[in-house]
Amino acid sequence: MTSPNAAAANAHVRPFVHDAGHTRALHFSICAVQSRLDLRHPDRLDLEYTRLMMAFLLLQPQPAHIGMVGLGGGSLARFCRRHLPAARIQVAENNPHVIALREQFLVPRDGPQFGVLQADGAAFVREAAGTLDVLLVDGFDADGLPRSLSSQRFFDDCAGALRPGGVLAMNIHTDAERQAKVLERLRRSFGGVALAVKDSDGTNHVVFACQGDGLSALRPGARPPKLDADAAGTLQGAFTRVLSSWKGEFS
Repeated sequence: MTSPNAAAANAHVRPFVHDAGHTRALHFSICAVQSRLDLRHPDRLDLEYTRLMMAFLLLQPQPAHIGMVGLGGGSLARFCRRHLPAARIQVAENNPHVIALREQFLVPRDGPQFGVLQADGAAFVREAAGTLDVLLVDGFDADGLPRSLSSQRFFDDCAGALRPGGVLAMNIHTDAERQAKVLERLRRSFGGVALAVKDSDGTNHVVFACQGDGLSALRPGARPPKLDADAAGTLQGAFTRVLSSWKGEFS
């Protein structure tokens, strides 16, 4: 007889780890990188879209409570834990095989301010109800963006999970037709307003939405206060790209 835990684990695809030179990557297939770690600089963000997601700091520079959907190789979790030490960070990851690789990807240990939960991302967001300053959604499986993380109900729950002034940053990597539908749903949940920012090769779109009018309040040249020099240097290009996209959308 198969135990319930074993049955749950067998329902998920096992990722694999590929080391090349100074990098370590997480894959579900050899064709796509889910996450990549620079072993020389483990707290830096190696993939451009992760730097774009951190541009939420332009809108919410000192979050007290950050929720994340999708652990992957822990890039965003490591970066936030280091550079936003006062924030409480909770990460929901439904694939136990991904969580099992956390030590290989130097994911911080669980503690009072940081924790990785084996949980369904949609349920995690629904239960967060009005408690988050920032919600980062980067949840993909072997088949891409799950339906449960791209439905109208999910985006309604994202809006409901945020405190006033709270920010959603979501990575959307899918075909153009589905992407348009996902963006339409997301905007519907956030009063019709969201900002989609392409990375430099157009592979990923990072979408920002706010509980309130934070997006319209952004101004060219904005920079988060009290961000340490290392983080500011890492994110400078992302800030510039997001503000350029904002100017084209809102000015």
